[in-house]
Amino acid sequence: MRIDAHIHCTGDETADGVVRALDAADIDVGVLLAPFLSPGYSLDDAASLRRANAHLGRLVQAHPDRLVGLAVVDPRDVDAASDLRRAREDHGLAGVKLVPTGWYPYDEVVQPVFAEACRLDMPVLCHSGIFIDGRSGRFCRPTFFEALRAHPGLRVTLAHLSWPWTDEAIAVGVIDLINGVPPDRVAFRFDISFGPPPPYRLEVLRRALDVLGPELLQFGSDCFLPCPAAELIERRRWVEALMDQLALEPAARERIWWGTAAAWLGPHLPKPTARPPAPSHTAWPARLPAAPSDDDPDSSLFDRPLRLMPRCC
Repeated sequence: MRIDAHIHCTGDETADGVVRALDAADIDVGVLLAPFLSPGYSLDDAASLRRANAHLGRLVQAHPDRLVGLAVVDPRDVDAASDLRRAREDHGLAGVKLVPTGWYPYDEVVQPVFAEACRLDMPVLCHSGIFIDGRSGRFCRPTFFEALRAHPGLRVTLAHLSWPWTDEAIAVGVIDLINGVPPDRVAFRFDISFGPPPPYRLEVLRRALDVLGPELLQFGSDCFLPCPAAELIERRRWVEALMDQLALEPAARERIWWGTAAAWLGPHLPKPTARPPAPSHTAWPARLPAAPSDDDPDSSLFDRPLRLMPRCC
């Protein structure tokens, strides 16, 4: 089983199109974020986010066995907590995506949204780390999220392993483990949707595994819909290549592919129905080499420049 726990909607996708892309990429469950970066939507426009959440609700209700929806709200807005409740109760959205830009996670004004997410048992995904579009990342350092421990039971994922503050993120994540909290009940886990550029990825993942173990790491592509299945496959292959280089055992791979995200989603995890096997993709090797070499025709996959979107969350 595979869960892609970080896929952006833009408002241009269709439910059937999303599921076809997931099928082709051999992904069982897609965790979709309401649009907030595309034209017509903005983190600073609460009305646009309500439209975004309604759009996402229609998508996930069309395929509740494959799709999970995360609402987006501006926690500074006075109606944000009620918007979150409406997203859950009226649109069937399971969780919430929050992007600290213009506010810090420890600000008193945003705590009602985190409290409401906790009350509604909604998992939270937060952007953490630098932005690639030039916005200031000063609001998104991992230690700023420690204030969320004031909401016991809240399940938070920090995206992108908080790069470039990955050591700080690991320090935040390991606290619960040091204190004997079972991995499925920790406050923080991390998605490995790539904040780190290619030269950093192996080192970052190795260090996170050495300290946190696979139990606190989950896969996310950070793709923007609608996108060709090949883009989802490419992001998946990046992770598979790193797993091969690190010689991860099957159990550790399974935890990263779906186990951590399943615990984070909790009761909101869909039960996918049987589906046909994904079609073969002749443009991709069946298995990437453990390391690139000059004699290997597939080594260019490791050297390919990272194609960054002009936006990242």
